[in-house]
Amino acid sequence: MSQTQTAPRTRKVIHPVDEVLPPQKLALYGFQHVMAFYAGAVIVPILLAGAINLTNDQLIALINADLFTCGIASIIQAAGFWKVGVRLPLLQGVTFTAVSPMISIGLDAGGGKNGLVTIYGSVLVAGLATFLLAPYFSKLIKYFPPVVTGTVITIIGIALLPVAAGDATADAKTGAPHVDSGKSLAYAMGVLLLIVLIQRIFKGFMATIAVLLGLVVGTMVAWIAGDASFSSVKTADVVGVTTPFHFGAPKFAIGAIVSMLVVMAITAVETTGDVFATGEIVEKRIVSDDIARAIRADGLATFIGGIFNSFPYTCFAENVGLVRLTRVRSRWVVVTAGVIMIVIGLIPKIGAIVASVPRPVLGGAALAMFATVAVVGIQTLSRVDFNDHRNIVIVATSLALAGYVTAYPDVQNALPHWAHIILGSGITIGSLCALLLNFVFHHVGKDFGPAVAGRPGDSSVRLDQVNAMSKEQFVGLFGHLFQGPAWVAERAYDQRPFRDTEDLRNSFQEVLFSADKDEQRELMSFYPDLGHDTVAEHQAGEESFKDQAAAGLTHLDDEDHAAFGSLAATYREKFGVPLIVSVRDVENKEDVLKQGQARLSHSPSQEHALSLIEMAKIAGHRFEASVAEANPVQAARTQRFDNLN
Repeated sequence: MSQTQTAPRTRKVIHPVDEVLPPQKLALYGFQHVMAFYAGAVIVPILLAGAINLTNDQLIALINADLFTCGIASIIQAAGFWKVGVRLPLLQGVTFTAVSPMISIGLDAGGGKNGLVTIYGSVLVAGLATFLLAPYFSKLIKYFPPVVTGTVITIIGIALLPVAAGDATADAKTGAPHVDSGKSLAYAMGVLLLIVLIQRIFKGFMATIAVLLGLVVGTMVAWIAGDASFSSVKTADVVGVTTPFHFGAPKFAIGAIVSMLVVMAITAVETTGDVFATGEIVEKRIVSDDIARAIRADGLATFIGGIFNSFPYTCFAENVGLVRLTRVRSRWVVVTAGVIMIVIGLIPKIGAIVASVPRPVLGGAALAMFATVAVVGIQTLSRVDFNDHRNIVIVATSLALAGYVTAYPDVQNALPHWAHIILGSGITIGSLCALLLNFVFHHVGKDFGPAVAGRPGDSSVRLDQVNAMSKEQFVGLFGHLFQGPAWVAERAYDQRPFRDTEDLRNSFQEVLFSADKDEQRELMSFYPDLGHDTVAEHQAGEESFKDQAAAGLTHLDDEDHAAFGSLAATYREKFGVPLIVSVRDVENKEDVLKQGQARLSHSPSQEHALSLIEMAKIAGHRFEASVAEANPVQAARTQRFDNLN
């Protein structure tokens, strides 16, 4: 009897971004995104309406149109089609960068409805131009290394914190800004504390809806205290359909169009930062095509906004932070949020319910979400080579300018009106500064690379010089990282050219761990015993003296000297090589002794692996010292921390 063998069925692995969650979770998570997004969505129409003298009915129409188009834009970005939409959990909203230029355009056109149609003319042209130019902008991705994207993401999070603080200090009943109210502070801090407690106490589903629960509980507490009202629900219309060109045919003015094109260029930078941030969160690699798709979606959404009485669109940082907090990575949650926003835009009564959330309650949740965006930026910056002083200058200067404008926005009044679009936003000036400085330091003129060895001044050796060295020069410079023969440095030389300091450092580790076991044991045999007289008398080499002096092993009393000598002899007798410990990673000589005695119980294979790790650690410290001596900033930092030990 024969058996038919069938090939095993392979199951296609679905990335969490593409996972379609159960309907009830999609609805709940989607509504959480809407709640977190709502205040930011409606604030732009409110600011614009007050500035260009629109009526209350016109404002209501703008809010409905904004929500309706936000829903369409979010679906385009998250679901995607053809080459449009990045297909990440990115929710779209009206960019704050456009507020000041739109107010200027509207007022220059006489305000009111005439100002609106002039704004919409510029929005239509800018949206179409962005759509067409997206692939060209995406080719510039090489100008967005981690030092730029990390800086931009950090700036976005930090610069938005004052917005959250403004909500947190607003009057709970009227929404009036900057009220000295302990009650408003209590609502905001209460919501923030509740979100933190839920994240700490619960796991799984409950932790993912922490922000939504904070908003709901905060609103109910405010309602019980008489600080939240749902009376607007009664007066709101049941249905409010957004019609194209509701305020009339668009008007096109050259000055307005140029201003809006500048807005969209800045928005493209912000979108790029948000896409990279989301890519970090959902663990998906971002390439130039992704940037092109995201910016095309911005352009198409902006063009649709011009038709349906809305404004320029970009990815919303609030919801980037929410994705990080909840760890729900499915883009279909954002698609669901888009559907909900379309429904809210068509049914003003639903919008009135969401609008009833008091501003301090929203502010408490926003503090958590905006700060989380900044943390994502800090994580991105952790991959930056800060041994390269140029990167320190880029990040520090960009953060300084962004913080300056965020803390003191009136600085824009010192410049001509046309410059307000740049200095009116910390995000804008900081992002542009990071881009410009990265271009100047890393793409203009000869790229010398960071200093990696030597002493401050002319004698320091830079990365480009290392890549151009002969093998003899290279071994002479880095052979000291390991005791004994120089084969580690000789083989590391063959891995040139090195991209950065980290790449150079890793080359030595790669050679060490990939070597033959006999070669590794031979190398181990050249390391001196811990606390031996030859080390204290500088006979084992200057590097060994520096290593062991860090834990006081070069000045042992008779009792400690005997203890270390006994340990070294016992270890050699059992394993045939010296005991190797990176003493810089141990607090004191007593802990070095304890670690060595504990290792006597290990198997030979385990101890061989541990010795390799300790050798790599020692080489790492020696390499860091070499870099620090070549880099004044790094040297000062290293010396400061060494003095604390």
